Amino acid sequence: MLNNKKVLWFTGLSGSGKTTLAYKVKDELQKKGLKVAIFDGDSIRDKITKKLGFTKEDIWENNKLIANLAAENISKFDVILVPVISPYREHRAKVREIIGDVFNEVYIRASLEECIKRDTKGLYKKAINGEINNLIGFAEISPYESPVNPDLIIDTENLTIHESLSRIINFVINQ
Repeated sequence: MLNNKKVLWFTGLSGSGKTTLAYKVKDELQKKGLKVAIFDGDSIRDKITKKLGFTKEDIWENNKLIANLAAENISKFDVILVPVISPYREHRAKVREIIGDVFNEVYIRASLEECIKRDTKGLYKKAINGEINNLIGFAEISPYESPVNPDLIIDTENLTIHESLSRIINFVINQ
């Protein structure tokens, strides 16, 4: 059923749908009998790397920790799903090196305007009100660098959740 183990590194702006899709993908893959784990960037930041801020260096430390966890644990799972903003191309390239051949960059694409409309965590409202000054992809000091050549693009602005889920499951099973 599955050609090889995979780490799917879901990158995209806050509100693009990374975490929602990761949990739905996990459910579907488990129904197919696969062993699946999620290493959620927000959860890891809340539990393990709470002391880190959002400087480029701190973001790298968080990404590196998650990449090492994925690399160390992939032998226990068929698929590891990692929803994390991971805004810098150079960081994602380093993550690919750490994780190796099982790494797959999945760009969960939605425009900033759409993510502001969704504002699932209320972060954009805080940024607009000046309560957050370095929100990734919103503030000039914290850019989001879209992937140049991702393994998969899921455009959540133009695809339904079902269509997005179907494309990711197809990618996992058939690639």
